[in-house]
Amino acid sequence: MVQLSVNINKVATLRNARGGKEPNVLEFALKAEQFGANGITVHPRPDERHIRKADVLELASNISTEFNIEGYPSADYLELLRQVRPAQATLVPDPPNVLTSNAGWDVKTHEGFLREVVAELKSLGCRVSIFMDPEPRAMGLVAKIGADRIELYTEAYAAQFPVDPKGAIQPYLEAAQAAVQAGLGLNAGHDLNLQNLGFLVHSLPNLLEVSIGHAFISDCLDYGLKNTTGMYRRLCQPLCE
Repeated sequence: MVQLSVNINKVATLRNARGGKEPNVLEFALKAEQFGANGITVHPRPDERHIRKADVLELASNISTEFNIEGYPSADYLELLRQVRPAQATLVPDPPNVLTSNAGWDVKTHEGFLREVVAELKSLGCRVSIFMDPEPRAMGLVAKIGADRIELYTEAYAAQFPVDPKGAIQPYLEAAQAAVQAGLGLNAGHDLNLQNLGFLVHSLPNLLEVSIGHAFISDCLDYGLKNTTGMYRRLCQPLCE
């Protein structure tokens, strides 16, 4: 089964909009685990507009599934990971002011920088994933810098899926094949939902993990956390099961 990591940034966004402690980020994460989530993802940003450093430290001390911390590898991000040592670090090229991740890395341009960051994070015991557009020719270079996995940035797939599922998945299939040939594990995330997740899972047989946040939290409003977790988990099952 493809592993389901629940991104809980939006839970923190809702809490911060009112102040106080509700909804409680840790309680939500623990319930998601209880209902079948395989991991918890957070993406702390410098302005702490959703997940805060205190949240990361509390989660690290209490959750029992895989902890995945996304972020741009700034000095603050790296210092936080030195404290937490999560199971997985997902490096994204976001500048501080963007609303959400909107592009993969240009690995050729940033090769030296990424190589140093990857080496340090692996020395901390973290598995390192690089956020990437579906560019098959870049996968060999990602492997060269020492990363363990890529996370395919799936916004373009999600946008095209309603009108042309086969066309939408084709660049990702080619990139996934190149990643596997380069010895990289395969994750995916961004704009995945109940409508497009199953097709992605069934089309990419080497997919290991998906990270889903906005749609997952939105679906919780309609179906509740337990039912939503179950619905996404079922979509993570390959057709052969």
